[in-house]
Amino acid sequence: MPWPSRSRSRSRAAALVAILALASLGGSDAKTLIAGTFDPPRVAPELGLAGSDGQVLALGRFRGKVVALAFGFTSCPEVCPTTLAVLAQARKKLGERAGELQVVYVTVDPDRDDAARMKQYLAGFDSSFVGGTGSETQLAAVRREYGIQAEKHPSAAGATFSHSSFIYLIDRGGKLRALMPYGHSPDDFAHDVGILLAE
Repeated sequence: MPWPSRSRSRSRAAALVAILALASLGGSDAKTLIAGTFDPPRVAPELGLAGSDGQVLALGRFRGKVVALAFGFTSCPEVCPTTLAVLAQARKKLGERAGELQVVYVTVDPDRDDAARMKQYLAGFDSSFVGGTGSETQLAAVRREYGIQAEKHPSAAGATFSHSSFIYLIDRGGKLRALMPYGHSPDDFAHDVGILLAE
């Protein structure tokens, strides 16, 4: 959900959300994306982060696959694990084509989420998932590029974050094609990924 603009980066994020709001909304037939679509598609900004698999996390590594790109943190109590569980189920629904979907999960909590912690956390959902982390400066730059909101809330039990919970779908050529809001089912993701894989 977009928040009031309080800085240049948030203004940029609000603009991206507004653009998507004007994008076409998919239907439920076999050839139409359910997620809101980017029209025209645009090249997905590169990440250049430390990957949980020990490699540099660059989208170019996944050309030929559809990428589901999401943001969150390993200490998230509800939204993040729900999102990852849905994506894991969607991948299973793809059957023999499961290997053609790559889930990439970028942290908003670099103080706690190093590569090793992200690898262990993501493996609990699907061992193929790759996490991205880095310095706060690096991650803030990526969030600006993708219009992601993230706000830290200190507490006695440890910091938590309010953050954007939508998922980008990036096609096999590396272009942003759609944005799926939080709350969609594994079937919806499998449907849209299947369309993008068929292109």
